[in-house]
Amino acid sequence: MLRKTLLVLAIASALAACGKGPKEPAKPETATAQADAKKDGKAVQLLVSPEDVLTVQSNALASGPVITGSIQPERKADLRAEVSAVVLQVLKENGEPVKRGDVLVKLDETSIRDTLMSAEASARAADQAFEQSTRALDRLKTLRASGMTSAQALDDAEVRRNTAQSEVSAARARVATARQQVGRTVVRAPFDGIVSDRKVSAGDTAAIGKELLKVIDPTSMRFEGRVSADKIAAVKVGQPVMFRVNGYGEQQFSGIVKRIDPSANDVTRQVEVLVGFNGGKQPSVAGLYAEGRVDAEMSDALTLPESAMVKAGDKTYAWKLKGNALARADLTVGTRDPRTGDFEIKGGLAAGDAVLRHPSASLKDGQKIELAAAKAQALASAGNGQAQGKQ
Repeated sequence: MLRKTLLVLAIASALAACGKGPKEPAKPETATAQADAKKDGKAVQLLVSPEDVLTVQSNALASGPVITGSIQPERKADLRAEVSAVVLQVLKENGEPVKRGDVLVKLDETSIRDTLMSAEASARAADQAFEQSTRALDRLKTLRASGMTSAQALDDAEVRRNTAQSEVSAARARVATARQQVGRTVVRAPFDGIVSDRKVSAGDTAAIGKELLKVIDPTSMRFEGRVSADKIAAVKVGQPVMFRVNGYGEQQFSGIVKRIDPSANDVTRQVEVLVGFNGGKQPSVAGLYAEGRVDAEMSDALTLPESAMVKAGDKTYAWKLKGNALARADLTVGTRDPRTGDFEIKGGLAAGDAVLRHPSASLKDGQKIELAAAKAQALASAGNGQAQGKQ
């Protein structure tokens, strides 16, 4: 066992000696080459193209109170049963478009149809009674003129005629009511839109007031937001609003304050602010959460996109181009502009400074750089010089 161990150690020592052998002569040459490169100023570690550089400049910065809420349609209808009946058929499903007047739900009209037929029969009987009482009154008037009947009989006939006339009016009203009830067994779309919530199915019993389905107009979406009561004084009708909607990523939506609720919520102490979309694309799904800021004030400030900033713990910095090297610039960051997503830079940079647009984590302070445009120009000049020398 000991012999095997000694043999393994001997082989490992021989291999190590062989590995070191060819590398030792190259060390002086490598060091000399690096020293010559540093002397010639050719040790460029980072090549920067113009697209990688961002010039810091002053931009309009919007500030104002935060507004949160949801996207809701202005035109929406909760269709409910107006008669007590069994649901026979539901013709539309959730998400299906509808036109104004389209039949959405059919209810059983059997009992209501019987009521209508009974009311119509009563109306015909009332009409006949009225006609008979009218003829009787006319005969008594003739007899009274010739003195063949008493005044009391004429008065009684006139009362019967008036009562029959009242019965006719009441019977016709019952017929009209019964026809309305029959018409209410067919539920129609009140406007062009989309079915957003189906509540019943065929066979369900729909009592009066039971919700059948909801219809919304997706083209009438608006932002129903809420603002803290201590910030509501800065909000005015007509102010622009920039906000994002959950489900649409970083896409920005713009709107205008249309209405401010005159009273605050009793529980949250927030004030509802209605924001209308400012044209263009708008969400087609209701109920999505939205958050943004009311542009109550506009000011000029240095801004920088988040992609150009590097965060390390509690500190934020950017890589500034200083001559032919990088310099780390510690930043004092302010508020974020909800319209562009850029941050206000309160310190660390000045207008006109050039910074890296998308810095990497491997950069170091003082690292040498070379602009790609300058290198390309140098290569072009060198090529032209060689061509002229050959000529």
